[in-house]
Amino acid sequence: MNDKIKHFGDLHVPGDPLILYNIWDAGSAKAVSEAGAKAIATGSWGVACSLGFKDGETLPIDAALANLERILSVTDLPVTIDMEAGYGADPAAVGASVARAAAAGAVGINIEDKDPVTRKLFETPDAAARIKAAAASGLWVNARADLFILTPKEQHDAAVVDAVVERAKAYADAGASSLFVPFIYEAVLIGRLCEKSPLPVNILVGEAIPDIKTLAGLGVARISHGHGPWAKAMQDLGEAARAAMASLNQG
Repeated sequence: MNDKIKHFGDLHVPGDPLILYNIWDAGSAKAVSEAGAKAIATGSWGVACSLGFKDGETLPIDAALANLERILSVTDLPVTIDMEAGYGADPAAVGASVARAAAAGAVGINIEDKDPVTRKLFETPDAAARIKAAAASGLWVNARADLFILTPKEQHDAAVVDAVVERAKAYADAGASSLFVPFIYEAVLIGRLCEKSPLPVNILVGEAIPDIKTLAGLGVARISHGHGPWAKAMQDLGEAARAAMASLNQG
């Protein structure tokens, strides 16, 4: 593990979480770096959309890695890349893809435990094998557990948390460094997850999610903003453009 990866890992402190305001290109990386970020994280949704693709590994890996290299060229901060399900049909292919991100200079990756095409969860042993291949790169592997995404909100309960924790144990044994659980909403469930998880917990902020201070108090170690920054930037751009187009007709 090199010093930059170790430094990135040391930023994952339960109760004093690493805040990641996800970016999509070199320009947004530079803006977030200058805003005082401690690390830079891409979001696959924003990256794909900014290059004219849809989320779900439709963006070719060569384009994703070229984008990573441009981001790395404008910041000295640790950069972690969202690699969706690992860009590989099997563990060996995942390992090869992640090794390319490591060679480019990334310190970490996100990897999901569901198939980007079928949107179904991989069986736990299969997901763990993919994580093990990714972890062989030496990067910080943020293992994303998507059980809450695939479970209707009204069915979110302690049993779903416990099912995620069982997956997390397998992912930790496979070499994952942290656990990303998006779309978990209730403070009591987040607290239970942080208490039981064998890995530092990463939560995605958004509507109906407790605020950052509350998440910190629950023991969260990493907080991501996902596609929110991209969506806000595009909303602001659209509103400004509409105002500019309408200005000729004013008065």
